[in-house]
Amino acid sequence: MNQKSTSSGLLKTEDWWAVWIGGLVFLLGLGQLFGKDLLGWAVKTNVWLSVSNSLAPLSKTYAYMPGWVSLLLTYLFFLITTTIGAAFMGWNVKRFIAGFTIIFALAYGSYWVGSYAYIAATKNSYASLKINWSLGLTPEAGFIIALIVGLLIGNFWTGLAKFLEEAARPELFIKTGIVILGATLGIKALGSMNLASTVIVRGLCAIAEAYLIYWPIVYFVSRKFFKMTPEWAAPLASGISICGVAAAIATGGAIRSRPQVPIILSSVIIVFVAVELLFLPWLAQSFLYNQPMVAGAWMGLAVKSDGGAVASGAITEALISAKAFAVNGVKWEPGWILTVTTVTKVFIDIFIGIWAFILAVVWSVFRIDKNSNQASKVTAGEIWERFPKFVIGYAATFLILLLIGLSAPHLTKAATAAADQANGLRGIYFTLTFFSIGLITNVRKLWAEGMGKIVVVYAVCLFGFILWVGLLISWIFYNGIMPPVITG
Repeated sequence: MNQKSTSSGLLKTEDWWAVWIGGLVFLLGLGQLFGKDLLGWAVKTNVWLSVSNSLAPLSKTYAYMPGWVSLLLTYLFFLITTTIGAAFMGWNVKRFIAGFTIIFALAYGSYWVGSYAYIAATKNSYASLKINWSLGLTPEAGFIIALIVGLLIGNFWTGLAKFLEEAARPELFIKTGIVILGATLGIKALGSMNLASTVIVRGLCAIAEAYLIYWPIVYFVSRKFFKMTPEWAAPLASGISICGVAAAIATGGAIRSRPQVPIILSSVIIVFVAVELLFLPWLAQSFLYNQPMVAGAWMGLAVKSDGGAVASGAITEALISAKAFAVNGVKWEPGWILTVTTVTKVFIDIFIGIWAFILAVVWSVFRIDKNSNQASKVTAGEIWERFPKFVIGYAATFLILLLIGLSAPHLTKAATAAADQANGLRGIYFTLTFFSIGLITNVRKLWAEGMGKIVVVYAVCLFGFILWVGLLISWIFYNGIMPPVITG
């Protein structure tokens, strides 16, 4: 590859524009390090019962700003940054602006609906919301709603879908979100370094367990027994084994699968997370109330989304602590069970980028075709050409925040605020992705390619061995370790 093609590629591909736009969001968030709130005006969607309380700015600095104004500013930021990229990439700018405006409205509206308390709230938040039931899907339910709305338009209102297709750019949206995700995981990794060393060391078991045991087994089962192609099997293995939505999407980008593939997989993952939340904490309460740290680690290993895992850890802590006090009269210091869940999930999450890098190299070197078993050697230049550049952005945001925290601990609080703000925009990029995927997806064709198999494979792998191997690993590493007891 000559220098000219490389340079032009920096402004001509969605891969690179994902790095530039995601990097801009990250840099604006870093204003926190200098006492400047440059991103706090962006909109935050609360889990809501009242419409008036559903929208707010990300930061208290902008608390005076009405939620609808924050939403308008967020739309303008997304529109301007993506339109600049569209112009450089040679897209039809007028059609892009018109199409993006409609897509943003429908996608964000879907996420807003998905955050309604009776849809999104998990049991640990019932008291604060003053409700006694919910579907418990977490705000990620908005992803599914966005996908469904996109599917309906794409398959039944084809004229509107054709008008919107110039702005339906799932590759750009999701890769931008993954770049921002690196900052979030960087701060998580930094935070876990300040936890008790015993918990951290044992949390490392999640790496070997998720990547070296789960992944190859799920991939093998998918390929051998369900005859799935590598294009489907690899993102499915990552989604079930590692970190749900983010892992499936990062893997799909790394191996260059069609964007529909990881999004369809992600929708199935979100539904299964809701199923796990319905019974895993209560199963832990019944059998693990004398092994609280085992229960916490199990939630981190078993529930395949960050929000779902943390929610399950919080529910498990409440249930187990109550039962331990009722049965044994012991009252543990709060937060430790949830801490184990979080640390375990962090150590799984922070390796998403590394795993995506490994798979990208493997798929490039051996050129594993998405529809066959054929492989052939390629040159180093071709590896770079095929390599997903968003992984570079992901690694950069991750390492920058991690190094800031390590070299200047007094900036950790500001760095955390920066990551939180950037992560607020990541959710919108993910929602735009789900909607866009639905818009360009032919359901009949996908079903013919084996969408029905996905649910079966997920159920077989999750309930057949993932839950129980995760429980065994948690027992091996945390058996006998107890939270501090509150006396007096």
